[in-house]
Amino acid sequence: MSDKSNNLPCPDCDGISRRSFLKSVGGVAVVAAGAPLFAVARDAAAAAPATSQEGLVAHLYSIMTPEQKKAVCFGWEHPRRQMVANNWHIVPQKIGEFYTPEQQELITAIFKSAHSEEWVERRLKQLEDDDHGIKNYSIAMFGEPGAGKFEWVMAGRHLTLRVDGNSEPGMAFGGPHFYGHAAHGFNEKADHPDNVYWYQAKRANEVFKALSGKQREMALISGPVPAESGTTLLPEAHRTGMPVEAMSRDQQELVSHVLSDLMAPFNKKDAAEAQKYIDENGGVKSLTMRFYSQDDIGNDGVWDVWMMQGPSMAWYFRGSPHVHTWVSISEKPLTVAPPQPTA
Repeated sequence: MSDKSNNLPCPDCDGISRRSFLKSVGGVAVVAAGAPLFAVARDAAAAAPATSQEGLVAHLYSIMTPEQKKAVCFGWEHPRRQMVANNWHIVPQKIGEFYTPEQQELITAIFKSAHSEEWVERRLKQLEDDDHGIKNYSIAMFGEPGAGKFEWVMAGRHLTLRVDGNSEPGMAFGGPHFYGHAAHGFNEKADHPDNVYWYQAKRANEVFKALSGKQREMALISGPVPAESGTTLLPEAHRTGMPVEAMSRDQQELVSHVLSDLMAPFNKKDAAEAQKYIDENGGVKSLTMRFYSQDDIGNDGVWDVWMMQGPSMAWYFRGSPHVHTWVSISEKPLTVAPPQPTA
């Protein structure tokens, strides 16, 4: 499993993440620090009035130089638009090195707009822990924001994040998604101290604890954990494990809590779209939960690796040696694995 940190020096690594220049209202970013940036949002809204999020992306594009656009802007059909990986840079240009301070503020605002208000600081903490802050990540744009389909992609260690204004039809979060965290080094302890995502595994393990003996036999997989690639998201795999449909009402309610926790970091609009696609394909009862006995840190029976999967979604949580999470949710049943980045 490849997960190399760049460990680049960053003398001002949290200057952007802690700058109080915006507020979040209802999950949509609103600029709130300084007249120049208000002008940014105003002008962007004129070009892309659907949401403030789209407006921020449109204005970022509008103030980029031709040289910048040549380096990080691509056509809609470019193969890297839908790629996903645990540790990659979609382009080599780093946010803190390639963009002006104004552009960096816009990039941070766009990043924040993809998350719920309650989760912004935790997500920024993850970027800080994993690669010394947002300045060491990279972005690329596909299509032309404000003039048709577009997708803004941010990538780096433990991150593949998309903002697309629903330009990619039938795909939640704009396409396959990745998030993770290594809070205290590569090999985390059994209780994953300070890992911002470990709460999701704890909630999933509540489901396992509520299962009967025979149900646990169905849910617990003794073989090797799935490989970390698009193949983990193929739909055939959801036929193994413990079907939620066969659980009691109380157990199904616990599964619903897991799903709510998984959606919590995202803004309300994106989370609602993802939930809508799950519901349209059978809802919670259509899902299967699997836990893996291999890679159980501390051999404590709190399963670090687990998966929730259904006809149109896959959520693979690999908590060993630290958290890696692969997500794909679509309107139609999944038929192919998402593409992977090339070397």
